Formats: sequence, C-alpha cells, structure tokens
Amino acid sequence: AAQHQDATRALRWPRTGLSRRPAARPADRPVPQDVAALEYRAPHLAAASLAFAFPAPPAGSRVLDVGCGTGLVARELQRRGFGCLHGVDGSAGMLERARGTGLYRQLQRCVLGWEPLPGPAEHYDAVTVVGALGEGQVPCSALPELLRVTKPGGFLCLTTRSNPSNLRYKAELEAALQRLEQQGAWQKVLAQEVERWERATEEEESVQGTGYISGVVYIYRKCPVPPLEEG
Repeated sequence: AAQHQDATRALRWPRTGLSRRPAARPADRPVPQDVAALEYRAPHLAAASLAFAFPAPPAGSRVLDVGCGTGLVARELQRRGFGCLHGVDGSAGMLERARGTGLYRQLQRCVLGWEPLPGPAEHYDAVTVVGALGEGQVPCSALPELLRVTKPGGFLCLTTRSNPSNLRYKAELEAALQRLEQQGAWQKVLAQEVERWERATEEEESVQGTGYISGVVYIYRKCPVPPLEEG
C-alpha cells in the first residue's frame, strides 16, 4: 500500500530566504496514487456539502479552489455541476498537474497566509480550502482573505482533521470561525464531523483504534445573506 507521511503533499510552502516563513511542510492531502489506499474522502465530502448548501444550480457559479493540489476537489465539484473553477496553490509542480486535468479555467501560484489571493474583492460565489487547513499549513489568520474574495451571500467550504496532532490547530481554527461569526462576517451553514475521514498511518492518530482519522467539513455563508426568493 502506498504510504502517507503526516498528511501529504498537495500544497507545499516554497523555499525562500525569508526566515519569517515556516519551514516547508506538506498539506494533508494524498498524492493521487495514495487516494484509494488511504480512502481519502475530504474532496468528496466537501464538494457534496457545498452542492447541498447551494440554493441554485451551480453551473455558472465561479468557485476558487485554494490549495488545489492535483485537482481532487475540482473533479468532485465538476461531478456536481460546478463548471467555472479557478485554482491556486503554493507549488508550481502541483499546478502543472492540476492544469493537466483540464478542469480549471484559471490556475495561479499563491501561498495563502503570506500573500493575498490573486483575485478582486467579492469575485467568487464559493471558495474551498480542502486539505490545507492544518498544523504547519495555512494559518488561521488567512480567513479574512478568503472572505475578501467571496461575494456577499457566497459560500466558504473549509475542512480540517481531528486527529490528535492537529487538535491544537483545530481549536484555534474554530475559535477564529466563531469570532468572525460573532462579528457578523458570515453565518454558519453546517459543521459536520466525520469519523472515517481517511485511514491513519499511525495507530495513535486513529479514532478509538478504528484505524481511521476523523475530520470536519465547515460551510459558512458570507454576510449579508440575500433574502429568500418567494415562489
């Protein structure tokens, strides 16, 4: 079986001479050959949750896939009718693999948390961050930047893992999510904990000895939320 180190290699921090950046560390998504072996479900679960939340057919909706990696999330979104997909990632190599899928209309390099997203304010109907929110990866301080590029009434789909080594980050993330909700920046649509998120590669990371890591999908809607249409 293919092996999976701590989470895997979908988004990498570029090496630079700037000491203020953290050491390069992979994000928590498997490379393609590991997906089946690890039963990696985050892209499927995130896309299904976003499609469920959408109030209208999503074909013309513009979606930004942050930390797009090799295009796992784009595949799942396309299956659910999302056709206008843009992607960003910190790795030029991953962007080349994403480009090879033919699923994205636009792909750009960006290290979220250290530089702004390459898009104007209120540009996207939905923004996804699947597999890049974790210890040593995208910092919680990047959440306002995700909001900046989302249209009022647009959706943000975020995921993180609930395994022991990521619990500190998860607590910080949920505190930041709650602060933004209290400030009126967005409304929570759902927060779904999933026990069998992916197979664990270390027993101490698994949920009660099941051999799996748990995770969570969050869907938020940017305020102001438009009123429901009658009829």
